[in-house]
Amino acid sequence: MPHNEIHMFNCRIIKPDIYEPELNPVYASVLSHYGVVADPARVADPDRKGSVENAIQHTQDTALKGRRFESIEEQNQWLMHWEERWASMRIHGRAKRQVQEMFEEEKPFLQTLPLRSFAYFTQETRTVQDDGTIQVHDCYYAALPALLHTKVMVRIYDYEIEILAPQTLTVLRRHPKGTRKGMVVMEEKDRIFNPSRQTCYLLAQAAAIGPFTGKLCRQLFEGEGRQGHRRMQGIVALARKHCAAHIEQVARIALERGLSSSRIIRRLVEDLDKRTNPEKFPDDLTQEHSLIRSPQDYALFFETHAAGRGRQPHTHS
Repeated sequence: MPHNEIHMFNCRIIKPDIYEPELNPVYASVLSHYGVVADPARVADPDRKGSVENAIQHTQDTALKGRRFESIEEQNQWLMHWEERWASMRIHGRAKRQVQEMFEEEKPFLQTLPLRSFAYFTQETRTVQDDGTIQVHDCYYAALPALLHTKVMVRIYDYEIEILAPQTLTVLRRHPKGTRKGMVVMEEKDRIFNPSRQTCYLLAQAAAIGPFTGKLCRQLFEGEGRQGHRRMQGIVALARKHCAAHIEQVARIALERGLSSSRIIRRLVEDLDKRTNPEKFPDDLTQEHSLIRSPQDYALFFETHAAGRGRQPHTHS
C-alpha cells in the first residue's frame, strides 16, 4: 500500500462532527470516485456502526497462509477456487447465514466499479504570484484564470498537478509535473506583459546601475513578461555586493551575446571582481598571522601532554 494511502486512512476525518464532519480531501475524493458515502457514527456506540469483515486479513490467514505461488495468475486461480468452494459456502460466524446467500440479496444494489482506478494525490494551498504562476516543488505553473494574489488548491499526482478553485473545487488548470528545478510550465498566452509596481521598481533599480543593465532588464520583461521578474531581481541584487561598473560591463556583454540567465551574469560579475581585486578574493588560506600560533608551539604542546598521559598508571574502579 502506498505511503499516501496509509496516511489517508490514518486521518480520514479532519474535524469530527456528527452532523457535518470535515473529511480528508483524499478520502473524500475516494468516496466520490467509487460513488459511495461515508456515514459517520457516534464515538463509543458500536450498536450504531455497520458490521464489516476484515476481508484482507481473513483471506491472508485462511486462503494464503503458508502457500507460495509462481505467478499472480496462479494465485488468482487458487483464490477463485477457494472463494467458490469454501469462502462463499461457509456459514458466517456473526450472521449465522451462508455468505453466498447474503451476497445474492445485496447483489442487485451493488454498482459497477469504475474502469479507472483511483489516482492518489497530496493536496496543498498556494498563492498565485504576480506573474500568474504558482510554485510547487521548485517548479512554476501557470494558474490563470485564477486571480493574482489569491489562494488556490493544488493536487499533486505522480505525473501531473491540478489547480482548483478552493470554494467550488473546479479544476482551473492541469499541467504535467516539471522535470527539473526552476522549470516554468506555461503557454505563451499565459504570460502577463502589463507592467506592475514591481516591474517599475525593478526597471528603475536596473537603470540606476547603468544604461546597459537597464536595457538588459527591459529586454527581459519584453520577452518574458512578469515571469522575467525573477531574473531581473537576480541582476539588480548584484549591486549589493559588486561594483556597478562591473555589472554594467557584463550587461553590455550579455546584450551583445544574447545572454539572459541571471546565474551566468552573476558568475561573470564575480569573475570580473576577482580579476580586478585579487586581494579581496585570496585563493589560499592564511598561514601566518599574529593570532595564529606557530606549528612548533602546537608540536611542543602535543608532545608534552601526550608524554604526560603516557606516564599515568592504569587504574581499575
